[in-house]
Amino acid sequence: MHFVLRYVNQMLRLSNGLIAILTVAFVLLCSLIAYWIEPQTFETWFNSLYWVMTTMATVGYGDYFMTTVPGKMFTIFLYLFGIGLLSLVIGKIIEAFSNVKLRRETGKVNYRGSNHIVVITWNKKAHSAVEELISSDPELEIVIIDENEKLPYDHKKVHYISGDPALETTLEKAGLSKARAAIIFADERSPDISLVDGKTLLIASSIERLAPDVHTTAEIMSEKHISNFRYVKVNDFILSHDAVSTLVVRSALNEGTIDLYMQLLSRQHGDDLYEVGQKPQWVTYHDAFLDLLQQGATLIADRNDLGINRKLQEKIPADARLFVVCDPVTYLKISGKEIL
Repeated sequence: MHFVLRYVNQMLRLSNGLIAILTVAFVLLCSLIAYWIEPQTFETWFNSLYWVMTTMATVGYGDYFMTTVPGKMFTIFLYLFGIGLLSLVIGKIIEAFSNVKLRRETGKVNYRGSNHIVVITWNKKAHSAVEELISSDPELEIVIIDENEKLPYDHKKVHYISGDPALETTLEKAGLSKARAAIIFADERSPDISLVDGKTLLIASSIERLAPDVHTTAEIMSEKHISNFRYVKVNDFILSHDAVSTLVVRSALNEGTIDLYMQLLSRQHGDDLYEVGQKPQWVTYHDAFLDLLQQGATLIADRNDLGINRKLQEKIPADARLFVVCDPVTYLKISGKEIL
């Protein structure tokens, strides 16, 4: 008994790869020995292999069995060591799957995909942003980066990386160079606003060095700190508290209009803002406006220019980016995509 326990302890110390090799070698060797002991029982080596496997798996169909004394002694040996070895292998497989799941939940598994959105720093705003992204495109892959040790949002399309987002090694684990965009949320765990924006600046600098072509949006706590980002490529800035303040004022001055703003802010309800590609038959904004209107959409802007409806007779420039307000079904029809 002491010998068996020592054997088990030694096996547990071996690596998974070595255990797999030893198991295969053990099965093949036992198959050869079984066939050598009773060739008349098994007739072929494959039958002896089949018997070894069913014996180790404790299935025991009874279609093959040893009849001689040496054969029965070998069967006892197989009971003692073979079944234990197979149980050890199964345990190692289960342990490997558990380790993969644990590593994923603790943010230690690198992301290998592309065209994803990287969300940096986890908080309530990041939670809302992730839900909005999933609502907008259920097939979109999202990678969250934060310094917590546990997956903050459990979803099949959400991957988690645990680490300091200011370090390029952490950003590389998130596959930033192949990302579609990055969103940096302010880390409000620090009471000093300057330190919060300073950390955002440090993260943005790391993103620029590693992936300068990735579209980056950063949340800023104080507008006066935007000038500190002049040497860092950040495509868009969002002032942390301005959106809420603006909505409150709009609601107070224009009663009943808050739902309109909320629809434009979220793709989960009502009409939304979409970008549409140019058509060859559109020469002027007027052409585009009428064509889109007939399809159920309203042309409202070219990039950030909301005044194009006052210059409908002007030609649409080649680099124009046209935005419309419509419902999802109309957008799919205009863009020529299938309605799922």
